[in-house]
Amino acid sequence: MIASDTFEREEKLVASNRKARHDFSIVFTLEVGIALQGTEVKSLRQGKCSLVDAYAAFKNKDDNQFILYNCHINEYTHGNIQNHKPKRDRILLVNHNEIKKLRNLTQEKGMTIVPLRIYFSGPFAKVELGVAKPKKKYDKREAIKEREQKRETQRKYKM
Repeated sequence: MIASDTFEREEKLVASNRKARHDFSIVFTLEVGIALQGTEVKSLRQGKCSLVDAYAAFKNKDDNQFILYNCHINEYTHGNIQNHKPKRDRILLVNHNEIKKLRNLTQEKGMTIVPLRIYFSGPFAKVELGVAKPKKKYDKREAIKEREQKRETQRKYKM
């Protein structure tokens, strides 16, 4: 029998938010579940999802319901009249202790929660969230410079 700690599910990436890593500096990452309708799951399995301009937040100030906003999941092509709305708000499944941690982190000035990627972990749809702080324009330029310098040094050592 395999212990649950050593067992790893196969991950299948559906969508990633590359722009988030460029625009924000990620402080903390967290894996959460997402509540989906049947046609949304089928559409995700086809890879029809976009995380551009998506973010996660609490529904109300006092409420513990955590929601993913502006995540676009295309309508299922073989769906019927009961197909889902592409940009509806989706509930995220988060542990109570993690909710407390996220609430404390987001109350700091300038912190926001952005989805970094959506993937299937075994049969379950998961979202990787990042608690992030926006980068300034000069920070982005420095990151680009560092990346270019790193590439140049790798090219020199490759030859």
